[in-house]
Amino acid sequence: MTKVLAYIPARSGSQGVPHKNIKEFRGLPLMAHTILVAKESAIFSEVFVSTDSKEYADIAKSYGAHVPFLRSKETSSHNAPTISGLLEALQNYKDLKMHFDHVVVLQPTSPLRDAKDIKGACGLFKQEGYLPLASVHLVTEHPLFMRTLHNHRLTPILNAPSSVRRQDLPAYYKVNGAIYIHQVETLTPNTSLNDALIGYEIALDHALDIDTLKDFDV
Repeated sequence: MTKVLAYIPARSGSQGVPHKNIKEFRGLPLMAHTILVAKESAIFSEVFVSTDSKEYADIAKSYGAHVPFLRSKETSSHNAPTISGLLEALQNYKDLKMHFDHVVVLQPTSPLRDAKDIKGACGLFKQEGYLPLASVHLVTEHPLFMRTLHNHRLTPILNAPSSVRRQDLPAYYKVNGAIYIHQVETLTPNTSLNDALIGYEIALDHALDIDTLKDFDV
């Protein structure tokens, strides 16, 4: 039987918004939304919250997540990549004689992705031969009209004429961080979750990324 881990990274040291992952959003601690939809999807062998805080761990457990160990100081710093905490957690589970075939990373800062999104992404992951997957959404501001600005000089991001009609433009998608899926055996310290090969499209209103205080008012 395939074993799938839901990995929810929720360190306590948010720089932009202090204690962002437990700040109230629509009546619940932010990370609770992700815990609840992960459980609702009913596809995980374990719903795990990765945190360095006992307070966060207690909150996570109260919503049904498992927190059998805390993150180390090294993987909890603001500049530690997500992959470092993920690999540490998988090793800790291995030490507990628990092994997983696939891992689904669900960032708590994407509280509006739902159980249907998660199940759909997992279905596509299987359909596409278990290649690395990331959720994406259609961008509303086309990169053809975007420029870099240096010393008042504009430089196009894309090497193409911007006189093309909007309806004739190719669609562009953004990796939004709501869902990442990988085979455990393919993960290495150099793995970049954003460099997925397969994209699973979710609705724009499910792709909210909580980053500032203003985002909590959505």
